[in-house]
Amino acid sequence: MIILALDTAGVDCAAALYDSGRNTMLGEASDMIGKGHAEHLMGIVDRAMDQAGLALSAVDRIAVTIGPGSFTGIRVGVAAARGFALSLGVPAVGITTLAVMAEAQRQKTPGRPVLTAMDAKRNEIYLQAFNADGEPLDEARAVTVEEAQTVAAAFDGEITGSATPLLKPDATGDHANHFPISLVARLGADADPSAGKPKPLYLRGPDAKPQAGFAIARV
Repeated sequence: MIILALDTAGVDCAAALYDSGRNTMLGEASDMIGKGHAEHLMGIVDRAMDQAGLALSAVDRIAVTIGPGSFTGIRVGVAAARGFALSLGVPAVGITTLAVMAEAQRQKTPGRPVLTAMDAKRNEIYLQAFNADGEPLDEARAVTVEEAQTVAAAFDGEITGSATPLLKPDATGDHANHFPISLVARLGADADPSAGKPKPLYLRGPDAKPQAGFAIARV
């Protein structure tokens, strides 16, 4: 199965082609642009397709990051994924940025649970815990820094994401919300397309809840 993966949820604009049958990345392109995903995404897709030596007609599934992250960027990526899926007649699946970041950490520290914590500003943190196999232990949610600190203090595992220094004062190194687009592609291959069309995952506000239509998968 050939997966076209897209990521516009953060500062990166990225696309990749992955052959799940051979577990091989065929092509990938990524630029750190900050803003302007709508203007850059199609060019990034073209670069990944050219590197893979494939036409769009070869794609069997679309995978896209659905957030949390940049409000505008998420909408661009999800709209593009749904457009590709409709025109190609293939399913599209959504992968949360929290799940991808947890998977990136699991590859560094296998066998360890992971707490993904993204700094949402305004004294909030986007938070979700995953077990050692990458399965979610709770729902993605926005909590106060104080609430996240309480969760982190009781969590026996690794912490990753831009909010790590807020939860571990002694944390060192780079804690940017960054991950390779290849992980989105691999998670997309394992996601369940029956979950429905991907939708943006917005967690802010008193009534915000994870929306139907996204899937969290593991490699």
